[in-house]
Amino acid sequence: MNLFSRLPELAGKSFLPIGFVARVPLAMLTIGAGTLLIAVSGSYAVGGFAAGAVGIGSALGAPILGYLADHFGQRPVLLLSAFINTLFIAWLVVSSYLVSDYSGSGALIFLSAAFLMGGTCPQVGPLARVRWMAMASGSTEDSARDLDTALSYESTADELTFVLGPAVVGLLASLITPWLPLVLAAVITLTMVPAFAIHPTVNNVVPLRKLGASARKRDASAPRTNWLLVAIPVLGMVSMGTFFGATQTTLFAFGGTFGAATTAGLLYAVMGLSSAAAALSVAFWRRSISYQLRWIAASATMAALSAMLLLANDLVPMLVVLFILGIPVGPTMVTIFSIGSVVAPRKLMGTVMTMLASGIVAGTALGASLSGSISEKSGYTAGFTVSVGAALALLVLSSIMFVVLRRRKA
Repeated sequence: MNLFSRLPELAGKSFLPIGFVARVPLAMLTIGAGTLLIAVSGSYAVGGFAAGAVGIGSALGAPILGYLADHFGQRPVLLLSAFINTLFIAWLVVSSYLVSDYSGSGALIFLSAAFLMGGTCPQVGPLARVRWMAMASGSTEDSARDLDTALSYESTADELTFVLGPAVVGLLASLITPWLPLVLAAVITLTMVPAFAIHPTVNNVVPLRKLGASARKRDASAPRTNWLLVAIPVLGMVSMGTFFGATQTTLFAFGGTFGAATTAGLLYAVMGLSSAAAALSVAFWRRSISYQLRWIAASATMAALSAMLLLANDLVPMLVVLFILGIPVGPTMVTIFSIGSVVAPRKLMGTVMTMLASGIVAGTALGASLSGSISEKSGYTAGFTVSVGAALALLVLSSIMFVVLRRRKA
C-alpha cells in the first residue's frame, strides 16, 4: 500500500486539500505587501520595510497563536485570527493608497497594518502538524510510520505553497493590479481557514482548559519542560530560514550580473521543487535510523553541497546546483519538525510547532538582510557565504542535539 494513502484514511479526504489551500495566504502576505507598496510608492525601500514588518509580525505572533490554541482550542483561535487577519489585510490595501507621505508619519499607518497582518495570520501548517501528531499517536511501528508520512507531506505542502505563493503574487500584480494578490489572500483566509478550523480532525486535539482534573494533575506532576532542549530545533529552524533568505536574496544579485535579476524567483523555485520531492521520500526511510542521525546526515550533505553555490558562475550551472542542493533541504526540515515533536511537551505542542515555523520566518529576514548587505558590497559569491554558514550552523546544532539526546537517554 502507498504510505501516503494512509493520510486520507486517518484524517478524511477533505483534510488534505483544505489544509493545503488554507496555508497559501501565509506565503503570499510578505511578498504581496512588498509588491503593493513598491507599486504605489515607487520605492524599493518602502516595499522592503513593509515586507519586513509582515515577517517580524509573523515571527512574533505565531507562537502566541500556538499558545492560545493549546489552551483554548484550535477552532476558536483559527476562526478569530482569520477574521482579524482579513481586517488587517484590508487596512493595508486601503492605507497604501490613501497614504501620501511614505517616509514620514504616514509610514506608521501602513507599517502597523503590515506588522499586525503578519502577527494575526492563521498558523495552519503548524496546527495541522499538531493534529497529525494526535491522530498518529501511539507507540507502534505503524503509528511512527504514519507520523513520518504525515510530517513529510506537511513539509512538502509548505515548500509548494512558498513556491506557488510568490508566483501567484507576481502574476496577478504584473498582469492585473498590485492589490489583487492581497485581496485574494483575504478571500482564501476568510473561507478556507474556517473550513480548516471546523474540520472534524480538530476534535483529536484536546485543549488544556478541557482536560479533566485527573489529566491536569498528571500534567502538573510530569517532568518540567526542558526549554533549552526545545531551543535546539528552534535554532535549527532559524538557521534553515537564514539559509532560505540568504539564498533567495543573493540569487537576485547573481541574476543581476547577467541582466536577469527577475530570474531569481525561477532559480529559487527549482530548489524548492527538488526539496519538496525529497521531503516526501522521508516517509520511506528506514525507521531504524534515529531522528538525530537523520538530522546529522541531511545537514552534513546540505553543508557540503551548499559550497557549490560559491562555484557556479552562470545561469545553467546555478540551476543544476540549486536542484541538487534542494535534495537534502526537504529531509532536514522534516527531521527538525520530527525532533520538535519528540522534545515538545504534549500540552504545548501547538506552541512549539508555531515556534519552529516562526523560526523559519525570523531566519529568512536575518539571512536576507545579511546577504543583501554583503552582496551589495562584495558581490554575489560573498553573499552565498551566508547560505554556507547557515548550513554549517545546522550541522553544528544537529551534532549538539545528538549528544544531548544520547546523554538524556543514557
